[in-house]
Amino acid sequence: MNFNSIRKAVVGAAIGALALTVTAGSASAGLDTKEFKVVGTWSFLDHWKEREGPFWNEKLSKLSGGKLTANAKSQTELGLSGFEIMRLMKLGVFDAAHVVTGYIASDSPTIEGADLAGVIQDLASYRKANEAYRSILEREFETKYGAKLLMIYAWPSQQLFCNLGDKSIKNVSFDDLKGKKIRTYSKTLGDFVEGVGGAAVTIAFAEVVPALQKGVADCGLTGTLPAYNAKWWQVVTHNVRIRLGYASSVLAMNLKVWNGLNAETKAFFKKNIGELEEQMWASTQANDDDGMACNANGPCPRGPVGGMTVIEPSAADKAKLKDVVENFVLKRWAKRCGTQKCVDEWNATIGKVSGMKASL
Repeated sequence: MNFNSIRKAVVGAAIGALALTVTAGSASAGLDTKEFKVVGTWSFLDHWKEREGPFWNEKLSKLSGGKLTANAKSQTELGLSGFEIMRLMKLGVFDAAHVVTGYIASDSPTIEGADLAGVIQDLASYRKANEAYRSILEREFETKYGAKLLMIYAWPSQQLFCNLGDKSIKNVSFDDLKGKKIRTYSKTLGDFVEGVGGAAVTIAFAEVVPALQKGVADCGLTGTLPAYNAKWWQVVTHNVRIRLGYASSVLAMNLKVWNGLNAETKAFFKKNIGELEEQMWASTQANDDDGMACNANGPCPRGPVGGMTVIEPSAADKAKLKDVVENFVLKRWAKRCGTQKCVDEWNATIGKVSGMKASL
């Protein structure tokens, strides 16, 4: 390459770099300058490792030209269980928080309505139902927690994982759950467990493996890939593949913080968090598929196979699930919700998508 060619290449690269700088500068010119205190979900699970953490700790600064930054930590790093996160954000401890709605359901039956156990059995319908319910959640987060709802997403399907002692046992039904101590993390999952004759035990996710080892619980309810990542396959024998929800989750920001942002910064967040939301939903389906394969006999792209015995629900189990949802899950939730307005809003949104109906 001659001198003129080299000079042209250098000049071209310089112009390109200048153009990128100008573009980034113009894109961030009207943004506020602020660092956000953020809490995410579990440090060892994919949503935090691949999306929540990178968005706040890396991408936010790059996208905003360094004007917006975050000190974001997972709830695992902070030693939080998840149940207290929204209350802490309301007090101003955090500016923004990722939280599973089931973990805060005790504060609000309306929020609990986003993820009632066993109502929906496929992810596409689940997303449609949550979108239909979105305006109700927005209102509830604002009035209950002084928070702006920015994103709704989900986790892999919540299924049953049990230690039955012998992996060769193939004939397992809901009737076999009678008397079993089953880990839950929300009232609605507890309603399902009691509906099939089990005993609900509320245990934080990080404490489930030792609880299963010590016999504090015989079974646990969680997402397929989270169960694999947390090595439940080392302490359980069976995976009962009935879908009891997808652990509806949200990203919310303290309303005072949100209202203090200028219009350009709000628009920036809506655009970029909207893109993050799409990534969350796409990854949930892929993670669900990986979780089911990895917990059983593969192929597993993430490590050793768990070797669980897989139990697909029979026609009788599906009928039993419908009965439990109608006569335990929905009835008890409607009573907790307490008003006809609350029930009517659910029926007009999630109920309409699912074909289920709640009544007082």
